[in-house]
Amino acid sequence: MSEIAYVRGDATVPSVKGVKVIAHVCNDIGGWGRGFVLAVSRRWPEPEAAYRAWHRGRAGNDFGLGAVQFVQVEPYVWVANMIGQRGIRTGSKGVPVRYEAIDTALAGLADKALELGASVHMPRIGCGLAGGKWSRIEPLITERLTKRGIEVTVYDHSAP
Repeated sequence: MSEIAYVRGDATVPSVKGVKVIAHVCNDIGGWGRGFVLAVSRRWPEPEAAYRAWHRGRAGNDFGLGAVQFVQVEPYVWVANMIGQRGIRTGSKGVPVRYEAIDTALAGLADKALELGASVHMPRIGCGLAGGKWSRIEPLITERLTKRGIEVTVYDHSAP
């Protein structure tokens, strides 16, 4: 079993060879405009366009908590849009992060990474605007990904 590798840098620019999946958490209301998604959109327009189309067509597809959408952005790079937060604001039901949804999405991510023979790269998913705690997310990543032999790198963005 491999361990999660932690590095400083930008998760949208993984510097390893082979197929890579960049994973991040999205909300379930179709909002795209704050947090890590801005870094994704600066590099590739396709993940945002695909997410918005997925949300628009949600009556007839699997869009919802726990779902994951894979968007190929380069010959060896995919982006995984994982629906892991309910809404975008902290309110009476707590913070937007939904750990069960992230767990379900990570299971789908693992299947795709194994199919592609890919490594997985991500920021500390669910811990920024979603309000989650890394102490709850990290074991999910270990259970779903690294225990299945998938190499995972988590990026802590260096201050500008």
